[in-house]
Amino acid sequence: MTEKPARVRFAPSPTGYLHIGSARSALFNWLYARHTGGQFIVRIEDTDRKRYVEDALDDFLTQLRWLGLDWDEGPEVGGDYGPYFQSQRLDLYRKWADWLVDNGFAYRCYCTPERLQAVREEQRQRKEKTGYDRHCRYLTGQQRAQYEAEGRSYVIRLAVPLEGTTTFQDAIRGEISFNHAEFQDTVLLKSDGWPTYHLAAVVDDHLMDITHIMRSDEWLNSVPIGVLLYQAFGWQPPVWAHLPVILNPNGKGKMSKRQVIGKDGTVVPVHMRDYQAAGYLPDAMFNFLAHVGWSLDDSTEVFSREDAIDAFAIDGIKPSPAAFPADKLAWIDGVYIRERDDDDLYLELLPFVAQGLDMSEQEVDSRPELRQAVPLIKERMRTLVEAAPMVAFLFEDGEPDYPDPQLLVPKKTSRSETIDILEKTSASLAALPEFDSDSVEAALRELPGELELKPRQVFSAIRVAVTGTNVSPPLFESITILGRERTLLRLAAAKQAVTALTEDG
Repeated sequence: MTEKPARVRFAPSPTGYLHIGSARSALFNWLYARHTGGQFIVRIEDTDRKRYVEDALDDFLTQLRWLGLDWDEGPEVGGDYGPYFQSQRLDLYRKWADWLVDNGFAYRCYCTPERLQAVREEQRQRKEKTGYDRHCRYLTGQQRAQYEAEGRSYVIRLAVPLEGTTTFQDAIRGEISFNHAEFQDTVLLKSDGWPTYHLAAVVDDHLMDITHIMRSDEWLNSVPIGVLLYQAFGWQPPVWAHLPVILNPNGKGKMSKRQVIGKDGTVVPVHMRDYQAAGYLPDAMFNFLAHVGWSLDDSTEVFSREDAIDAFAIDGIKPSPAAFPADKLAWIDGVYIRERDDDDLYLELLPFVAQGLDMSEQEVDSRPELRQAVPLIKERMRTLVEAAPMVAFLFEDGEPDYPDPQLLVPKKTSRSETIDILEKTSASLAALPEFDSDSVEAALRELPGELELKPRQVFSAIRVAVTGTNVSPPLFESITILGRERTLLRLAAAKQAVTALTEDG
């Protein structure tokens, strides 16, 4: 470890649920903090009261915990630099906004909304760029005193230099310059006393000793305002590193915050809570997100948290945006599922299987079927929600129903041959002294020769009869888990369904 301990922050605004892009930003900040032995701070920028979503904060914290991104300071943890909610720091913003006014770096603007609208309309008619005309920047002392005496409400605006440029160094993109002519006199403090992002972020980042700011490059254009504020205050600015945006899976346009369509036409989730609900493992999601815009090396796609922490570096982040590789996530998740210990995977599967089967977790846990099936299905799953359909037949008691009996008859197999398969299977399994997978397999392997049929025909009929589907976990082990009594009951029901089908034919 060569870098000095960094203090980085993830500062979401609770105006919506945690987006995949924001989660990637949080993860990169967390990795850098852990790589340098520094601190990862969570700060809630809840100044946008109009768009505030009541349960968004809980969603942020829940999803960060799910990803394993523990924070050293912030909500529910505390710390020496709090409070960590901007809504609880309003006096600080007022203090520093007034300081800027008193020292000539900002001014009070008394323009009414009606005047601002009229100015914009005139600019449009003249086909000029719309924006504030700096009217109050040039008020005389007498005019200001008069407006104050009248009790006019005001905002505080930054007095952006009228000429020249602001230049700063971005750790990912290099040196960047902006002409001051491109900027308006930005509002720093609104008339209701609430700050805008520009003022609040700079004050908080300085007072919280933030050393590096890693955030999406959609904030790149706001950096000059930050630089001017740091210069005005005489504070040391942090290191800026603007992360590339994540593009839609088709590579066209920034990934939406609402709905994204994948290459195959399916809807791709954009919020972390949807991936958790869809049954992705948090370790797989961590691995996947870390690989969007950064890589461990030139070839490794599956890596541990520890490997990522050891290797992470800001200069390893790619500056170019990349398409969201949605199809790769399922593959990575499948790798992690296969590597899971069976007992651990069972506990992770339990709530998903219970929900999928409309049972309680206690009901599923009280039965042996899922625990026994885990080794059979883990090789076939890509997400945890896929388990319930695979094991549903194991939890069905009583006589099964075959909505389409024709499925019981394999291709290139007659109905009478199918009945022979079912009868012979029942007799073989009923006669077994021990009902274990080896005995079941040995008995059923003899049937194709005895019936003079291909194995595919025989085992297809048995599989549908026993599981109700053409696709299931390994047949012999499934029969063993199901047990002799239920297996024989299903074979008899299947024979009856095929017999009725024959009679109708």
